[in-house]
Amino acid sequence: MVIILRFINLEYIILIQAKLYEYLKSKPDSKILVVSDDKEALKARVVYDYLDKKAFVLPDIRLSVGDDTRSYQDDIINAFIALQEFKKYGSSVLIAPFRTLTLLLPKFDYLDRFKIEFGDVLNISQLKERLLNWGYSFVDVVTAKGEVSFRGDIVDIFPVNLNSAIRVSLFDSEVEEIREFDISTQKRAKDELDSVEIYSAFLALNSNEYEGLKEKINSSPYNAFVKDIDSLGLWHLDEFGQNYLKSFKSILIRDSLIAQIRDLYELSEVTPLVDIDSFPISAIPEAKEYRDLELVNINSLIEAHKDKKITIVAKNETTIRSSTLPYLEKLNIKYIDGVLNIASSSELILSINKDAKKRRVKKPSLILDEIKVGEYVVHEDYGVGVFKGIEKREVLGRFREFVAIEYQNEDMLYIPVENLEVIDRYVASSGSLPVLDKLGKASFAKLKSKVKEKLFAIAKELMEISAKRHLKEGIKIIVDKGVQEAFLKDAGFEHTQDQIKAIEDMLQEMSSGHIMDRLLSADVGFGKTEVAMNAIFAVVKNGYQAAIVAPTTLLASQHFKSLKERLEKWDIKVAKVDRFTPTKAKKAIADGLSDGTIDVVVGTHALLNAKFKNLALVVIDEEHKFGVKQKEKLKELTINTHLLSMSATPIPRSLNMAMSQIKTFSEIFTPPHTRVGVRTFVKDYDIKAVKEAIQRELRRGGQVFYVYNSIAAIEDKKRQILDEMPELRVTVLHSKIPPATTEKEMLKFENREYDLLLSTSIVESGIHLPNANTMIVDGANRFGIADLHQLRGRVGRGGVEGFCYYFVENKEALNDNAKRRLLALESHSELGSGAVLAMHDLEIRGGGNLIGEAQSGHIKQIGYSLYLKMLEDAIRVLSGKTEDKSKSVEIKLSVDAYLSDELIYEDRLRLELYRRLSQADTTDEVYEIEEEIVDRFGKLDKLTKQFIDLIIIKVLASKENIKKISSYEQRVFIEFNDESKERKILQSPSKDSDDIIKTAMNFLK
Repeated sequence: MVIILRFINLEYIILIQAKLYEYLKSKPDSKILVVSDDKEALKARVVYDYLDKKAFVLPDIRLSVGDDTRSYQDDIINAFIALQEFKKYGSSVLIAPFRTLTLLLPKFDYLDRFKIEFGDVLNISQLKERLLNWGYSFVDVVTAKGEVSFRGDIVDIFPVNLNSAIRVSLFDSEVEEIREFDISTQKRAKDELDSVEIYSAFLALNSNEYEGLKEKINSSPYNAFVKDIDSLGLWHLDEFGQNYLKSFKSILIRDSLIAQIRDLYELSEVTPLVDIDSFPISAIPEAKEYRDLELVNINSLIEAHKDKKITIVAKNETTIRSSTLPYLEKLNIKYIDGVLNIASSSELILSINKDAKKRRVKKPSLILDEIKVGEYVVHEDYGVGVFKGIEKREVLGRFREFVAIEYQNEDMLYIPVENLEVIDRYVASSGSLPVLDKLGKASFAKLKSKVKEKLFAIAKELMEISAKRHLKEGIKIIVDKGVQEAFLKDAGFEHTQDQIKAIEDMLQEMSSGHIMDRLLSADVGFGKTEVAMNAIFAVVKNGYQAAIVAPTTLLASQHFKSLKERLEKWDIKVAKVDRFTPTKAKKAIADGLSDGTIDVVVGTHALLNAKFKNLALVVIDEEHKFGVKQKEKLKELTINTHLLSMSATPIPRSLNMAMSQIKTFSEIFTPPHTRVGVRTFVKDYDIKAVKEAIQRELRRGGQVFYVYNSIAAIEDKKRQILDEMPELRVTVLHSKIPPATTEKEMLKFENREYDLLLSTSIVESGIHLPNANTMIVDGANRFGIADLHQLRGRVGRGGVEGFCYYFVENKEALNDNAKRRLLALESHSELGSGAVLAMHDLEIRGGGNLIGEAQSGHIKQIGYSLYLKMLEDAIRVLSGKTEDKSKSVEIKLSVDAYLSDELIYEDRLRLELYRRLSQADTTDEVYEIEEEIVDRFGKLDKLTKQFIDLIIIKVLASKENIKKISSYEQRVFIEFNDESKERKILQSPSKDSDDIIKTAMNFLK
C-alpha cells in the first residue's frame, strides 16, 4: 500500500506527524509512504523510528528528463543506497518524495554489495573490473565518494555507503590491513577494521551490461559536457529500471489533491511515468485523537499536563542530563534522533532534540593541482615563467629531479626539487595574463626592490595607524547581557557557531577599554551584517552612535533595509545617506547626526564628511573597493572609534598571522541554516539550453544573472536573447556604464522590474539578491576557476535552491586540465579539488583586498602570492618579530636522491609532495610527510629515503646559517653565510650516496 501525505499549495507543510502516528498505530502494513519533499520525509521518518519500524528515506530529486545529473550525484547515490537497505530489510518502509518516484529507479536485481575482509586473497584485475562496472571512478587521489585509486600494494576506495574513505594494504595479494583515512590529509586512522562492505556506486552490472549502457550514453540525445554515467546514466536505465509507483497495488490519497499533484508535475517539469487516474484511490483519515504541537516552553507544558502519560524524545542520555526537565523520574524516555511533538487527551510526546545543524565548510590541508604543466609561475628571483614539468637530469654522475620553467625566448631555468619553495602559482585579478620575464636580466630584481620599497611604506603606514589607535584609550562599551541576548533572539533565526563566536569576541574587545580594529571575513550571505548589527546595538544602548559605510548605493540600501527592520523596534533611529538622498533630507540627517537624535547611519562615501555628536563605531564593508581619497577620509573618521571592516573574500592564514600585529580577526565558515546548495551544470553553448534555463527560473518567480565578459559584443548578446524570448525584461551593465546609472539599474533589478541582468563579471561580489537564483556564465572556459566559484556564490542565497550554468564554446578545444576543473566545480558545490583550488585563489585575492586595488599594477607584474609573501615579510620585519627570511641553502651533493616514480607514479602527486617538503621549516614536519608517504604509497625505496634525508640536511643547515653544502669524490664541503667562518671539509668513508648523506648529517646533528 502507498500513502500520500497532504500537500497544501506545495508549501512546506510539516504538521503531518500526528496524523501519521495515529494511522500507523492501527494500520501498520504500508510499504511506501509518498511525501511532498525532504523536510516532510524526515518528519515522517521520526514517527517510524518512534514506533520502532524500519524506514528508509529517498532524497527529493527534482530533475527534468535529460538534465545533466552530475550535480545531483550525491542525491542519486543516497537514493540507490536507501533502495539497497529497503531491499535488505523485508519488513521495512520506503519514504519517498513524490518527485523522486516520477523517475525510473533501479530494479532491486541491479543493486548489490560485496565485502573485503582481513586475510582475503584479492584478484586485483577482477576487483578493478567489478568496481569499474559498478560505477566507481578511477583517480590518482581519492577525495570524494565513489572514487578508487590503485597504487601497487595499496588500494584506496571511498565506498558510497560509508562516510569515510578506506585504505586496504596488501601483502602480495592478501589483505594485510584495512583502515579508514582522512581525505583532507590522506592520513590513515590508528584503528584497524576487520572488514569493509562496498555498495555499488551506480548499478551492479557485469562487463557486457556496462559496455551496453556506455554505448547508449555515448549516443544519448541529451546535452551534457561529458557523456558518462555520472552525467546521463539515470536516463538510460531502460531494462535495468522500474517505476516504483507501478510496483505497488494502491495509492492512498485525498481526492482534492489530485489536481495539486498535476500542478506539481508542471512545476517540476517532470514527464509523468504514471497515469494517476488509473490507480485505485482511498483516503488517509485526519487524526481524531492526536494533534501536532509547536513547543514554546516544554517545562510549563509538562507542569500543566503532569497527570498524563508523557514521553520525552531525546538523542542520548547526555541530552537528558543537560536538560532542566521537571518530574524526570515520572517521564518515559525514548532515545531517537529527531523531533516529534504531538499530543492527545491522555498522552504527550515531546522532543528536546534540535533540528540538525549545517556543518562548517572544512578546508582541506592538501591543495592538489596547485601547479600544472603550461601554467604561469613566479620565481622569487627570476620572475614570471611557464611551468614545463619535472625532469630527471644527471649531475656529476648522479640522478636528481628538477622543475623546468620556460622564460622569454624559450630560455629554460632548472630548479632542484628541494628548493621549490622559491616558486608559486601566478594569480592576478580576474585571470589577467602576465608578460614572461627575461632570464638573466636584472629587470625583475629592480621591479621586486621597487615593490618591496612600496610594501615597506604600506606596512609602516598600517603599523603607525595601529600604534596610534593602541596608545589611545578606547570608548568602553558596557554590554548588558540580558538585553543583548534578547536582541540576538529577536533575529528570528538560529545563529551559527561562527557568528556567535565573532559576536562574543567583538563585544569583549569593545568592552576592554582598547580601541577595536577587527576584520570580519565571510562569504556573502554568511551573516556578516548580523554580526555587525550586534555591535551597533551594544554601542547605541551605551548612548553612542554608529555608522556603516559601503562602496555602492545598492549595498548601502541592503544594509539599511536589514538595520531598519531589526533596530527600529528597539527604539533606535536609523538613517541612510547616498547620492539619491534629496538635499533637504541630507541636511536633516546631518543635523540629526550632529545633535545625536539619529543613532545609526548607513551610507556610501557621501557619509564621510558628516559630523557626529558621539560616534563610537564605524563598520566598513568591502573597504578595498573605496578610492584613495575616500580611504584617507575613512582613516580620519575612524581614528578614535571602534572599527569593524568586513570582507567577502577569505584571508590567507599566514597573512592573517602577520596582520595580527595590527588587527584582530574573525572568520565565518558555516553557511546559515536556511542556505540551500547550488546545482551546477557545465554545458555546450546552445541558445535553446539557455532559453530553457531562463524559463525554469522565471516559472518559479525568480530572476536571472547572465554573465558575458565582452563589452564590445554584449549588445549583440542581448539581441540574441531577445530574439529567442521577446517578452523578457533585460538590463545590461558593464564597467563603461556610469556608476549612477549602474546603481539605478541594480536597484530596479532588486525591485524585480527586470527578469534578467546581463553583465560582465562586475556582479562577482558584494551583492545579496535573494530573488535571483539562476546564474548563467557564457564562455565559462575564459574565466579563472576562482572567478567561476565566486560567480556561483551569487545564487542560492535565500531559502531557494540555486542553479548555475557554465556554458562552454567548442569544448573539443579545451585541454584535459580545463575540463577536469569545470567538472570538479560541477560535481562539488562546496569542495573537491576544483573548489579547493578556487578557495586558495580567493584567499590569495582576499589578501590583496587588504592592501587594496591601488596596488593592482604591482600585483599584475609579480602575482598575488609573491606580493603577499613580501608584505608578510615587511610586516614581520617592522614588528621586530623576525629578521628578513632565512636565506635558501644550496645543496650540491653528488648523490642519487628523488621521490621515486616507481613508488609515486603520478608527476602531479610527486610535485605536490616536493612542494610541501621544500616548504618544511622543521625536521618534525619532514618526518610527518615521510610518514604520510609510507601511509599513502607504501614502504620507502632507497632513492626516496635519500631525498627525505636531503631535505632534513637542508632544514638543519638553514638553522645553522649555512650557505652551501657540496661534495666532490669523498669530500663534503660546508660553506657559511657568515664570511668570517672558515669553510669546513669533511671526509666521507666512500663515494656512495648513503655515506655522503650520512657524513653531512652527522656534522649537522
